[in-house]
This record gives sequence, C-alpha cells and structure tokens, in this order.
Amino acid sequence: MRLIPDEMEALLTPRLAEGDPIPPDDRLAAGSMLALEDLYHSQKPRLLRYFARRTDGQEAGDLLQESFARLAGTAAEPGKVIEEPEAYLNRIATNLLRNRAKSALQRSLGHHIPVEEANLRAPDLVAALEARDLLNRIQSALLKLSPKTRDIFLAHRVDGLSYREIATSMGLSVKGVEWHMTKAIAHVDRVMRRR
Repeated sequence: MRLIPDEMEALLTPRLAEGDPIPPDDRLAAGSMLALEDLYHSQKPRLLRYFARRTDGQEAGDLLQESFARLAGTAAEPGKVIEEPEAYLNRIATNLLRNRAKSALQRSLGHHIPVEEANLRAPDLVAALEARDLLNRIQSALLKLSPKTRDIFLAHRVDGLSYREIATSMGLSVKGVEWHMTKAIAHVDRVMRRR
C-alpha cells in the first residue's frame, strides 16, 4: 500500500492543536477499560471456580459480575488509582461472600423462635386412638350399606358432588339421590349413637 503525500501528512499531524480543548476525563478511560477487559478475561475462570466452591453454582456468575462491576465503579472514580487490581478484585470477591453470609444469617435469625415460645407438645395418643376408633366405626357402618347407597353417600360427602351431578352420573332422579342420602345418614347416625 502506497500513501500519497496528502494522506501521509494527515497521519503525521497531531490531532489536537495547541489551542484545542482537552477532551473530558470520561473520554480518557478507554485505556483503563481495555485493562479491565484484559483483567476480566484473565481472572474470570479463577473467580468462577472460587465462587462455585463456596456457593451453589448458579450464584457464581452473578457474584463474578458483581465483583467486576464494583471494580469498574471504583476504577472510574476520579483520582482513584488501583495499583494491584488482582488483589483488589480478590478482596471484593471475599467481601461479597462475607456480605452474603451475613445476610443469610440475618434472614435465618428472623425465622428463629426461642425455645420458651416454641410449641413442643407431643402428639395426644388418646386423641389419636379415639380418632382411629371413630374412623373404624364409620367405615364398618358404611360397609353395611348397600353398594348403591354407599356410592352415593361417598360421592357427595367425600368427592363433593352435588345431588344433581350424582343423579346424572347414576341415572337416578334428584329425589332418588336424596332418598339414598337420607338412608345413609340415618344409618351412620344410629351406628355412632350406639357406642
């Protein structure tokens, strides 16, 4: 490639003349951004392993991003020079993990109940035996019903079907379903009163 004299002169002349204003400080950070990108590429695998060993794997990427965001924020402060960015990045990573551990501890303490306030009663064995006895009596009462009456009773009381839905599914009238329910309820009531 051969340059003609005008192009060569344009390359050799300084871009800023003596009277030109200096660009603002926020435009001078291109070099530091390149250094940050190089630091990111060199430290990313090591930091990801560091975070993955100390947290669950899903948080490692977030912690890596937050570490570099804090580093970039500190590096962008005017007059702030970070002499050893790797050591500074390590300190940021350690502090992030420490802060997360403190937050987790505070959350767990928020759910803490003092022993004096905890309800530590043992299950009531007598009530459990009575409930089991009651269930056995109801079950034996239901087994003494005719299959059709038992099915209608269970469809309404257990499955929550309406009389109309039961009548439609069993090919009965609503009055027929009412008759079976009345019969079942009276029978269960008699068995329960006999005790």
